[in-house]
Amino acid sequence: MSLLTDSTMHVREVLNVVNHQLATRPTSDPVAQSWARCMNEFRLDPSRFVAPPVLTDYELSSRREAMGDLIACSKLEMTTLYQQLADPELAVVLVDAGGMIVHQVSSVPFAEAVAADGFRVGAVWSEREAGTNGMGTCLAERDCIAVCQHEHFYPRYTSLTCSAAPIFDDSGEIAGVLDVTSRSKLLQQHSLVLVGMSRQMIENRLLDARYRHANMIHFHSRPEFVGTLHGGKLAVADDSTVLAANRSALFQLGFRTLRELRGRRIEEAFNASLEDMIARSIRGSFHPVTVYSANATNRFFLVAQTPQNSAERGMRVAVTAPPTRASAPEKRPAPARLDQIAHLEFGDPRMASQIQLAARVVQRKIPIILRGQTGTGKEVFAQALHSISPHASGPFVPVNCASLPENLIESELFGYRAGAFTGAQREGRRGKIVQANGGTLFLDEIGDMPLTLQARLLRVIEEHEVTPLGGETTIKVDFQLISASHRNLLELVHGGQFREDLYYRLKGVELNLPPLSERVDKLALIHHLLENETNNDPPELTPEAEHALLTYAWPGNIRQLRHVLQMAIALCDGQPIRCDDLPVEITQRVSEYGLVAASRAAPSDVDPHPADEVDLSALNAIQLNERGTVLTLLDEHRWNVSNVAKALGISRNTLYRKMRRLYIRLSHDGSALDSELIDGVPPDEMSPNDSLSKESPPTADA
Repeated sequence: MSLLTDSTMHVREVLNVVNHQLATRPTSDPVAQSWARCMNEFRLDPSRFVAPPVLTDYELSSRREAMGDLIACSKLEMTTLYQQLADPELAVVLVDAGGMIVHQVSSVPFAEAVAADGFRVGAVWSEREAGTNGMGTCLAERDCIAVCQHEHFYPRYTSLTCSAAPIFDDSGEIAGVLDVTSRSKLLQQHSLVLVGMSRQMIENRLLDARYRHANMIHFHSRPEFVGTLHGGKLAVADDSTVLAANRSALFQLGFRTLRELRGRRIEEAFNASLEDMIARSIRGSFHPVTVYSANATNRFFLVAQTPQNSAERGMRVAVTAPPTRASAPEKRPAPARLDQIAHLEFGDPRMASQIQLAARVVQRKIPIILRGQTGTGKEVFAQALHSISPHASGPFVPVNCASLPENLIESELFGYRAGAFTGAQREGRRGKIVQANGGTLFLDEIGDMPLTLQARLLRVIEEHEVTPLGGETTIKVDFQLISASHRNLLELVHGGQFREDLYYRLKGVELNLPPLSERVDKLALIHHLLENETNNDPPELTPEAEHALLTYAWPGNIRQLRHVLQMAIALCDGQPIRCDDLPVEITQRVSEYGLVAASRAAPSDVDPHPADEVDLSALNAIQLNERGTVLTLLDEHRWNVSNVAKALGISRNTLYRKMRRLYIRLSHDGSALDSELIDGVPPDEMSPNDSLSKESPPTADA
């Protein structure tokens, strides 16, 4: 009965808004406008549900073939987005310009549940066919939109929430829509931010795919943004005319549409020729070089790259091949410039030691294994190492061994010749290993590589050559190898899940990236990420929000922190970031345990130990603030370590290590830890070292 009542009330609201009998929504509201289109233009009735039409297999195949490059550019980003959202009750879908779902990533139970309502590959979800919904309304509005539950036209869909963003092609037309549909109304703002970012990455991939024979110019007004999601990208022909541009490039150069820029010479945008920009990029080892706009008022940093097959076509040999002396002795590797990878740490000693070690070994082309929890920034670390390696002028080719299906990873890595198997591309395909020739091959989650392929990879590393599937000739390769895993590879070796010979071939040196919860430079890292996300115009943090970010356990590490800050920037609207702009799980401990007051208290106000008893000279300002917070919590919980660990969202082992680093003794005013026993022995009968050692050993995710 309640369901019927809800449906009736929803239908009544739609009719009243469209007929201007209810002022719950302004006429300019996109949802109200969509409801009006559905009734007045498409003659839909909210009380008479009609399931979206589903195309035949032949029609579906034809339309998917027509947008094959977009689907190929979207699959990996869709899978990554699905993993980031980590909710089994949602689906990530791609629709074409007509509203038909052409690809979907979701759990099987959720896909089966929504298929009954017409939500499936091949169904058409335009407004004309499905009423107001994320995908169809996004196509109509040509802008990002969230359609939450009762904002749908049909009552049948009021349990769903959609977050959609249009994907524009190189001509500025809508090529499709990326959408996240879930059963949660709480995800829409966070999802919409992530969907928009994934959309930008897909557009950049599509530009690369459609202009792979063109020269690519990556630029931005700040050097650290060159080649990133926010950077501008131009595809330029050999005659220096602009072929295509992404939206960031148009915005930075002051053009509203691609039509205004396409066909112009590159000298009309920058005060340098194409040949000059390419030559300077090569001389600078493809680190950003400085140029100015054509009117010499705006400064940019850019990297210009020729197509990968430019050498085969004989393009600009004089530019790409700098003169060498026959009698010149072989040069030793140049020392690494640590300033180029300074963004990896901001005062954390563990990170600093790993960076210094990595900078030394990468100059010798020694294979590197990066080990760290998911989200600690292993790929960012690998890219930074690539930028200072002897192979910096070559490509950086990442391969996620965990995200590729087992039946595709072999062809992705090793490539295949034309006609090697059914469904293969006519011209064959270069594998990732060949693409990385002269650069860096980054094998992420190497521990998930199937055993059958580990032997082939070992042979490639040993012999420096690869044979594509179905081929007979080998291709010589030379690259810097960096592997990464959140798992202990040595334990996998002992369990028979990883080849021992491959492990020791990969492990020239193993670097361990600390989890975010154990880093002492969190505050500086937070400000750095805020600057990166806002073009050096970051919003301020209120003391409450800052403390919430510093005391949260961050199980998702830096990746989770970045996503939280991106969402906060989007929600704060240029004002200081408050706790209301942060997810509930991050701020709930602040409100529950009164940590706001603790964050405002100076360390000297809360430290129960006189300064002459504890030498705090080794602690920096951030550590002193953290020490004061921990001491306040210990007082509040009568020095019960277990309760304090729960309040902070960390394990007791982690808290003990933190207390030891912050010079906090395990008793307060000489008393025991509030009758808490360790293995049945009161803490006051044990030495500090004993009390630590009696705890269970810390785990990898402590």
